[in-house]
Amino acid sequence: MASTVSFTVDSPQGLRTVEVSYERTGVGAPLVLLHGIGHHRQAWDPVLRILAAERDVIAVDLPGFGASPALPHGLAHDLRTMVPVLGSFFEALGVVRPHVAGNSLGGLLALELGREGLARSVTALSPAGFWTPSERRYAFGVLRAMRGAALAMPVPLIERLSRSSPGRAALTSTIYARPGRRSPAAVVSETVALREATGFRQTLEAGSGVTFADDVPGVPVSIAWGSKDRLLPRRQGVRAGRAIPRARLVRLPGCGHVPMNDDPAAVARVVLDTSR
Repeated sequence: MASTVSFTVDSPQGLRTVEVSYERTGVGAPLVLLHGIGHHRQAWDPVLRILAAERDVIAVDLPGFGASPALPHGLAHDLRTMVPVLGSFFEALGVVRPHVAGNSLGGLLALELGREGLARSVTALSPAGFWTPSERRYAFGVLRAMRGAALAMPVPLIERLSRSSPGRAALTSTIYARPGRRSPAAVVSETVALREATGFRQTLEAGSGVTFADDVPGVPVSIAWGSKDRLLPRRQGVRAGRAIPRARLVRLPGCGHVPMNDDPAAVARVVLDTSR
């Protein structure tokens, strides 16, 4: 069941109140889960039960996505802002240096949190930031096209498409290698989340100059990449390994850009192994 927490953060115009929606379940050491751009916390549903058996799992709707409103005026949807916002979120929940796992944008945020000493361990699944300029332009073009399609389709059409395997593939095959495994309700929910993401444009614009080139010292890091990632090709994982030489690199056979749905057991195993 979703909860909401509000907290204040500094901005150039003074204190601003941020509201974040999240779901918390399980027992053990705290583990925060961060989704990708245009998605929502339910992206982690396929692995939530497995992780919650051993971790106190906190699945987050990032500001401007899912049930979390966009950041208030004066706060940008960029890394410089989002990392301290998430740090304040941890404080609001009484969580000190949790383990963090993230996918895509969430993977980049997880790495930044690790670099800033705000995470105990980092699992990054197809993290953003290891692209060449041409790869970034391609990915952003695909994301804009997905957003445009979601905005153009009325909800009844989305619901109708979700009822068949070909329809679910048409809606989600860019991010899933096995879209037929996603339930019709989940496909509708995430397509609507993409069209209603108030932070999408600002977040995408802020990412235009982002690259991750520094190490994440003193923190266990695993970087996992799906072999069938169509958005951020797995060769970017090689660059990630060069930037973070002590990171454990994991190949996820048969998985797409959002691997939690394609192979929940493999993804859960990577997250749990990293967060020991």
